[in-house]
Amino acid sequence: MLQIRDLIWGLLFIGCAAAIQVEITPRQGEISVGESKFFLCEVVGDAKDIDWYDPSGEKILPNRPDIFVNRGDETMSTLTIYHANVDSAGIYKCVAKNGDKEAQATVQVKIFQKITFASAPSPQEFNEGDDADIVCNVVSSPPPTIIWKHKGSKIQVDKDVRYKIMDNGHLQIRGIKKIDEGMYNCEARVMARGEIDFKMIKVVVNVLPTIRARLSEVNATADIGRSALLACDADGFPEPTVTWAHNNIVLETGDKYSLNEDGSELVIKDVKKVDEGDYTCIAKNKAGEKAEEVSLNVFVQPKITYLNNQTASEFDEQVTLTCEALGDPTPTISWSFENRVFTEGEQASWTRPDKYESLDRNIVVRSHARVSSLTLKNVVFTYAGYYLCIASNSIGQDSQHMYLEVRYAPKIQGQVTVYTWEGNAANISCEVEAHPGASVVWFRDGLQLPSANTTNMKIYNTQTVSYLEIKPESQNDFGSYNCTATNVMGTDSKEFLLIQAEVPSSPDIQQVEPFSSTAVVAFEEPDSMGGVPILKYKVEWRLPGQDWTGSEHNANDEMTTITIVGLKPETTYEVKMSAINGKGEGESSPARTFKTEPVQYSFTISAEIPTTIAATTMAIKGEPSAPVLEVKVQDRGNTLKVNWIKQDDGGSPIKHYLVRYKAKHVSDWKPEIRLPHNSEYVTLNGLDWNTEYEVYVVAENQQGKSEPAVISFRTATDPTTIPDAMDGGSGLGTGAIVGILIVVFFLLLVGVDVTCYFLNKCGLLMCIAVNFCGKAGPGAKNKDIEEGKAAFTKDESKEPIVEVRTEEEHTPNQGGGGPTEPNETTPLTEPDGKTVKDDNTKGQTEVKNTTDEVKTVPNEAPQTNGNESKA
Repeated sequence: MLQIRDLIWGLLFIGCAAAIQVEITPRQGEISVGESKFFLCEVVGDAKDIDWYDPSGEKILPNRPDIFVNRGDETMSTLTIYHANVDSAGIYKCVAKNGDKEAQATVQVKIFQKITFASAPSPQEFNEGDDADIVCNVVSSPPPTIIWKHKGSKIQVDKDVRYKIMDNGHLQIRGIKKIDEGMYNCEARVMARGEIDFKMIKVVVNVLPTIRARLSEVNATADIGRSALLACDADGFPEPTVTWAHNNIVLETGDKYSLNEDGSELVIKDVKKVDEGDYTCIAKNKAGEKAEEVSLNVFVQPKITYLNNQTASEFDEQVTLTCEALGDPTPTISWSFENRVFTEGEQASWTRPDKYESLDRNIVVRSHARVSSLTLKNVVFTYAGYYLCIASNSIGQDSQHMYLEVRYAPKIQGQVTVYTWEGNAANISCEVEAHPGASVVWFRDGLQLPSANTTNMKIYNTQTVSYLEIKPESQNDFGSYNCTATNVMGTDSKEFLLIQAEVPSSPDIQQVEPFSSTAVVAFEEPDSMGGVPILKYKVEWRLPGQDWTGSEHNANDEMTTITIVGLKPETTYEVKMSAINGKGEGESSPARTFKTEPVQYSFTISAEIPTTIAATTMAIKGEPSAPVLEVKVQDRGNTLKVNWIKQDDGGSPIKHYLVRYKAKHVSDWKPEIRLPHNSEYVTLNGLDWNTEYEVYVVAENQQGKSEPAVISFRTATDPTTIPDAMDGGSGLGTGAIVGILIVVFFLLLVGVDVTCYFLNKCGLLMCIAVNFCGKAGPGAKNKDIEEGKAAFTKDESKEPIVEVRTEEEHTPNQGGGGPTEPNETTPLTEPDGKTVKDDNTKGQTEVKNTTDEVKTVPNEAPQTNGNESKA
């Protein structure tokens, strides 16, 4: 479809015949610096040449790099300005020629500078306290208006004197603080063009470091492998770097020094006395630097340099132990052996308790400079052991053990007498203490054991004990055996006796404490064990003159009583005891008489009629045991079900259970609940929320009540608590809520029934009106008229219409189910509500009160009112 412009040009062409018309599109142009734009020159008419001229009047040639001319066809030419600059502005002219005919058009090209942020670096850093000059250089034509914002709000320079917007658009903050740090918005606006642009600049405020030494003075110990730690904590922004210097020399990580990652900790390795002095901790960042001095004091911990083991022989005149130590300050040296400490200058009589003997010996301690000696006089074998040398000064201590070896002849220990019996193996132990170790030999009657003709003897040796195992075969195997131990220091021997064991003597019954069915026998162990341990005690009891009944009980060290069970109440018994060891059972103790206690009896006598013989039964009965309780929370958190498990009924059936409960914070119990004997639980309803309760349950039989079973529990927190209820008031109970719902439902039903009554003449209210108020049902008369069962007489004088109805006309209502609404065809009823029956077999109608019902109604009102149905 041709455009309107083309039509216009066509008309002009036809109207002007040979005239040439030139038009430039767009007619004017604005170009931002750096942008490109083209202009279209369209010619109407026959044009041979179409040329463009720049603002200086020079013809634009095709080879110019910044401006390009392109002739598309005979009627148009395009001028394109690439990457315009300020020099590109001016009036450009398009000239069309054809012979002597010429036409031209011009276009005004304007070049403007868009908003450009020439210099707005981010971030820009300043030192805390300096006057900060936040740079934001903006170029545009015309010059822009600069607005500064911080944290989303425009900076009001008239309200805070610290802020000032400079002539060049920069923002100055006097005495900048750390809280001024953040993002700043430099916004430029050119109102003439509605142009706006902004630049976000991050401002960083550097804070001069602060530095604090963890310890201004450090004490270190000079020792092999010991190190000293110097530490300082620096703060600032940005995070400062920390370096250390000593004697004006910067320290670096190496063999002597070690620095942690941030430089805050300096470790001086293998501290020497020469490392003592002042160390400087230097913290530095962009805002500056700070320094702090730390002093290192070097001490020398005590170190024991000489302490050797010693060897002596028993009965030597003396032995001296020597200990040397270094340290700064000079250490003091002390000695200890087991639980006794010996110090310099002490010379005391040392009474050393020992399991073999007590000996008084002189101990002398002497010290000179860094050396201390401990002299032990009149050496005995009990001096052997580890001695501890302790060197200490004000900064620490060192300790080392040395061993004093004492060589001595064998010393035999062990139990001299051993008991056994024929056929039972026994071990004779020969314990030997000797240094160096001793060899052990057993003898009997001068012959070394075991001999060739002894097969019932064996020898077992350990490092310190030699065991002779003997299984006696006859009385000849009992007697004396010799153990001889020998080492390089001497010999020792000892005689051991193997003795025939006997059965134990009888225990001594001290007391018998009887009960109804048990008795506790208190006794003392036999005077003679027979040489071997008691294994069991045997207790026997009987009714006088009858056979003994007994039981055996394993013996132990703490056994002093034995309980006899299964006795009859109020019965006299005899009791005796005997002891049993490996050899056998010993003699019984003299019999001791006791009588059990009576118990309460209840008798049940039953007689079978007509049998004259009554059966009498006797049972031992008592109070029942307390039931075991368990609490279960119901769906509502303030309802609890307490279950119980029946325990021993005491020999008499449970009659009932008694339940009491109360909140723990009150003193009054709730009324006691009595439950049948077969009950297994009780449900407690309506408990207070979030309250701790205690429940007592007692079982009762004919003999009495059990101990109460007690259980405690806490109810849940009310899930529907409201403020009033929380303040002590109680909310609606379950019954009240149910009642309200019932009332609402009833009112809803009444509303529906009333609506049905007035609109449809039906419902419960209509039924009540018909049956009790005599109101006729709706539509009854119309039905009678349709069926021809109602007789009406009517004249022209508008006398009342007379309706005659006999009982024969009454037929049941149609429709079946539900209450029947009474109408003109409803059967008459007696005062008691019974329907009048037809007793005449010939079909004659019996009339009660009146045979016919006569009603008068106005002529204008053919319908009956509500009081018409009177019998």
